Amino acid sequence: MKRLPARLRAALDTGVTTFCNCWKLTRADGRVMGFTDHDADLVFDGVTFRAASGFIPADAESAAGLGPGRTEIAAALSDAAITEADIAAGIYDGAEIEWWLVDWQAPENRVLMSTGQLGRVRRGSLHFEAEVRTLAARLGEVRGRVFTHACDAELGDARCGVNLNDAAWRGTGTVLAVHGADVHLSGLSAFAEGFFTHGRLEVAGGAAAGFAAPVLAHRLESDRAVLTLGHAPPATLAADDPVTVIAGCDKSFATCRDKFGNEINFRGFPHMPGNDFAVSYPNHGDEDLDGGSMNQ
Repeated sequence: MKRLPARLRAALDTGVTTFCNCWKLTRADGRVMGFTDHDADLVFDGVTFRAASGFIPADAESAAGLGPGRTEIAAALSDAAITEADIAAGIYDGAEIEWWLVDWQAPENRVLMSTGQLGRVRRGSLHFEAEVRTLAARLGEVRGRVFTHACDAELGDARCGVNLNDAAWRGTGTVLAVHGADVHLSGLSAFAEGFFTHGRLEVAGGAAAGFAAPVLAHRLESDRAVLTLGHAPPATLAADDPVTVIAGCDKSFATCRDKFGNEINFRGFPHMPGNDFAVSYPNHGDEDLDGGSMNQ
């Protein structure tokens, strides 16, 4: 239960409703934005909370103990505030958000209701809805290494060691057409189908410069490469825009060895026995269970 400061309780006791909601959004790039559902702008802590943002609370739920709570917010898309292109580019992914209850007649009378991060964002033609995850949600995140068959390093990081600046692992192309999440490119004919699956596309020029997205699939169609992205690119991505595409890795030992020749740096446990092995038993003549090494 949230305990309100005495001055806020006193204001509530008057029976006059002068409270509104304010949200302070801090993006990963450091930009701070303020929004309110009041009908006029409010200013406190050096942040202007804009009334024309269209921000409204949708629903909220909380859990006792350390269970993560969840809040939904909705807002209009506008050129002056949050644009569809920025959301598509992932600029707001993981943004920190503070929810304040504020007395709009005296903004110094306010209380911080909750803090969290933006989670799943659903986009519409004129608005978006976003999930706000409380800090308790971080208790469910994986920390440290995980004992799995797959590699837990990121392709190109210090633990992996693959140099993604090498021309062998990246290609440059030009946009031919965009159909939903599929981007048709020229200039990548030297790479085999599937080479960029699980990789990354980065737009290097044009109105959509700076946009990046994961590549879910890479296929070849006659004279072009077709990449299916993790989310649709912004409408500003157009024909003739230059792009850079980075090789993909499915984190399997076979890919690390055969595609990158990097098996010495593989950060998984490919020979870890699975559930079937754990419940199996030796049979006469079974070469895999003769007491010898399974990895020769």
